[in-house]
Amino acid sequence: QLQASGGGLVQAGGSLRLSCAASRSTLDYYAVGWFRQAPGKEREGVAYIDRSGGSSWYEAAVKGRFTISKDSAVNTVYLQMNNLQPEDTAVYYCATSTNVLYSDLRPSRYTNWGQGTLVTVSS
Repeated sequence: QLQASGGGLVQAGGSLRLSCAASRSTLDYYAVGWFRQAPGKEREGVAYIDRSGGSSWYEAAVKGRFTISKDSAVNTVYLQMNNLQPEDTAVYYCATSTNVLYSDLRPSRYTNWGQGTLVTVSS
């Protein structure tokens, strides 16, 4: 079971760090993706990290601003978001998969989802 947290209201240019904590099973068995869904839009993947935590990938719109990382000691994956912009406003979800290759952020390939945390960026 995944618990996403850390969302909130921030001004443009600000930062937030999202957390995705797992209970019941270790994240070391899974690739983890961060996704977001803005009102009226489809869910899109923004960042991926592999099981080892050694490889990551970012969607073009967030590359250079977002950083995904993993702390196996606390069974948590983070998404550090810097220089946030109004277009980053969305509900952010984390999800796990045992069946994706590097950088695959198709939502249909992820089977276990957290509940989502809202990020609102004001201009």
